[in-house]
Amino acid sequence: MTDRRATAQRFIQALPHAAALGLEMEEIGEGRAVLAMPYDPRLIGDPATGVIAGGAVSTLMDTASGAAVMSHPTGPRSTATLDLRIDYMRPATPGQVIRAVAECHHVTRSVAFVRVIACDADESRPVAMGTGAFTLDLGR
Repeated sequence: MTDRRATAQRFIQALPHAAALGLEMEEIGEGRAVLAMPYDPRLIGDPATGVIAGGAVSTLMDTASGAAVMSHPTGPRSTATLDLRIDYMRPATPGQVIRAVAECHHVTRSVAFVRVIACDADESRPVAMGTGAFTLDLGR
């Protein structure tokens, strides 16, 4: 595991909410991260439908975005969310894993920009899409 990957992995493991949501790192590297959130009845937002709460989905997307920044080749020491806009397209299908794929697509001296998509098993129809800006501490 490269230093950037190890740093990003430690970033995820240090977040108590990531553990509470059961977030699992599936891929990481070169400014891209894929995190999965298994279906968990504790995260249901609407008991009548069994749909996962939007807050859990947004946390998954935010965490994946931060991990993408941390794995960027510029080698940041830390990051924090400055802005995250999420558009919800549809409810996630109850019982399915939700995956967030985040890509850090542009970096300045102090800000990183990320795109993120959350999908369940039907990857052709995203659950949510987002864009964000994150602080970037390069330690220089």
